[in-house]
Amino acid sequence: MPIFTTYDGTELAYRTLGEGPPLVCLPGGAMRASRYLGDLGGLAARRTLILLDLRGTGDSAVPADESTYRVDHQVADVEALRVHLGLERMDVLAHSAAGNLAMLYAAAHPQRLGRTVLVTPTAWVLDLVSTAEDRLAAARLRAGTELYDTAVEAYGRILGGADTAEEWDRAAPLFYGRWDDVAQAHDAAGEHEQNEKAAAAYAGPGACDPAAVREALRQLAGEVLVLAGALDGNPPPGLAERIAAAFPAGILDVRPGAAHFPWLDDPEGFAERVERFLTTGA
Repeated sequence: MPIFTTYDGTELAYRTLGEGPPLVCLPGGAMRASRYLGDLGGLAARRTLILLDLRGTGDSAVPADESTYRVDHQVADVEALRVHLGLERMDVLAHSAAGNLAMLYAAAHPQRLGRTVLVTPTAWVLDLVSTAEDRLAAARLRAGTELYDTAVEAYGRILGGADTAEEWDRAAPLFYGRWDDVAQAHDAAGEHEQNEKAAAAYAGPGACDPAAVREALRQLAGEVLVLAGALDGNPPPGLAERIAAAFPAGILDVRPGAAHFPWLDDPEGFAERVERFLTTGA
């Protein structure tokens, strides 16, 4: 994997996959190795995916100062990658928790962004947070079979404080549109792909000022596509609409039948929608 050195001397790795115009991809998790993104539903057939392993994940080095796992410190990593790639401006795709990183990058470097795709993003940097009620309401959309009834009950216990690996295993089907072999393998791999210590620090105190981020994003000229899953609770479609509205040129697309990983739930539809936005805009 290619390696570059970021602002504090940490060596970061990234993978390139596919061919076509470059698309920088930021993984969520938080702090999960980028391999879980795969080829983004076949998007690599149309774009060169540049899949960054955030500091301390995948093939990237652990930083000397682990306080730099906090998301605001990682904005400089994204900028260092842009400089390393020699891109005047770049298109960016960010998934889930990395939506916060992409928004902070947009606030700090609006002139360096072309088009941005936020896939099922969380947005606590905007003070837009899914509530437990939001998440349970989405989970209950799946009720009616033994598999999903068990998952909904487990998710309710998790949201009530029973945050155990066993309960997460029971709740896992809720995060996928279909609980097939692909989804099960994807979920199982997550246990070995996430840096839990880094994830705990990612949204640490002092990471951002939501009012200041909102004001900065009002100056962003580049278009932003927010892709939500109709079955996702984090964010649910209503909250995703508010995230899109935070951008002057933000649009929302809700993918039917999809949950938190829409490129697995409808690979062709996902890749076609993202490519169309990157090529022609809103």
